[in-house]
Amino acid sequence: MISLFDLSLQLNGFPIKKAKADLDAITRLSEKEFLQFLQKQKDDIVGFHLQNNPFYNELVGNKIVRKWEDLPVLNKQNLQKPLEHRLSKGYTLKNVYCNKTSGSSGTPFVFAKDKYTHAMTWASNSMRFGWFGIDFNYSYQARFYGIPMDFVGYQKERFKDYLGNRFRFPVFDLSDEVLERFLQKFKTKKFDYLNGYTSSIVLFAKFLEKKNSFLKDICPTLKACFVTSEMLFESDKKLLEKQFGIPIINEYGASELDLIAFENPKGEWQVNSETLFVEILDEHNQVLPYGKEGRIVITSLFNKANPFIRYDIGDIGILDEKSTLQKPILKKLVGRTNDVALLPSGKKSPGLTFYYVTKSIIEDDGNVKEFIIKQTQLDTFEIEYISEHELDIHQIQKIEEAISLYLEPNLNFSFIRKTVLERTNRGKLKQFKSYL
Repeated sequence: MISLFDLSLQLNGFPIKKAKADLDAITRLSEKEFLQFLQKQKDDIVGFHLQNNPFYNELVGNKIVRKWEDLPVLNKQNLQKPLEHRLSKGYTLKNVYCNKTSGSSGTPFVFAKDKYTHAMTWASNSMRFGWFGIDFNYSYQARFYGIPMDFVGYQKERFKDYLGNRFRFPVFDLSDEVLERFLQKFKTKKFDYLNGYTSSIVLFAKFLEKKNSFLKDICPTLKACFVTSEMLFESDKKLLEKQFGIPIINEYGASELDLIAFENPKGEWQVNSETLFVEILDEHNQVLPYGKEGRIVITSLFNKANPFIRYDIGDIGILDEKSTLQKPILKKLVGRTNDVALLPSGKKSPGLTFYYVTKSIIEDDGNVKEFIIKQTQLDTFEIEYISEHELDIHQIQKIEEAISLYLEPNLNFSFIRKTVLERTNRGKLKQFKSYL
């Protein structure tokens, strides 16, 4: 069988072979060598952006940066300006990998990675999944994700699924009839693993529990289940283990960066120290010692196209006391939960569905700064947003079309432009909230 996945990356100009070899070399460094590598990467990436990135220069300003802690902390609002204004010299929209963040934090933007960095992201994913016997080139994935509903976007994702050896279960409708159809697929296909949004996979497990069915009995080829994008609560993990009968692995990542932490076979949430540098800061941007709770701030050690240096991802966490620079362990992650929307037709849609709705309206101009969606009645929603200009009738129409496509028709939406949005007591935006 041909390694389709690696081949497709290679053909698209992402040097996956080199990235895998480089990553392998980093993992083999002794502690002393690793500290030298880390110091060099940090110096190199800052030096590169100070020389080649006007956006980053402006952020640093005129102050003399003597040590790492003097560098500014970058936040999502800083990044909400057209991508062309943030790219380093030598990089254009033509020679980088571009995407939009999920906006699950309520603060969306467009980002870029140079091709080598994107290959490193896949090498790092590949290595971590490999800890559990999963190989992207050969293992067959049951993918619980959304999918763009416009014709071109839909076909593109389906083709990527084919190359990535995965079968997609779209999560926009998780009513019992749909989950029953999902279950039938597990009877006929030899899946090796599940991967997808925590809330959707948990709903599937609750459905199995109701039927008193066990997934491993139905699909004996399954080896593991990887959940992402939202918090996995201990009670839900126990439910998944019971109904699926396979190891449940918790991952924490960000599309603009990489996998940030990934549960290793010992059950530790191991931080990716090969391509990222993770710090925990207090409200005054001071570095906190291991064991103390604070803001998670991350540096992408390789991305030359778009600076992510001391980037505040908007999450709160604690690094375990037993962490080292070479092997940091995430002890606790706070936040990243979304409610489930219940609709008049009986359909259940995870809050992350709204990511696909909003993705269709988030333009690269950075007009919409933040938004939250509230469900006040079965058929009624409020979208509160902060923007430079009010949404015009054309944009509102576009959102309403996206809503009837991803959720269902005849829902009522009101759009409320605000100057400030309510946050949790930890300062996080919850993108979707149900008041039912």
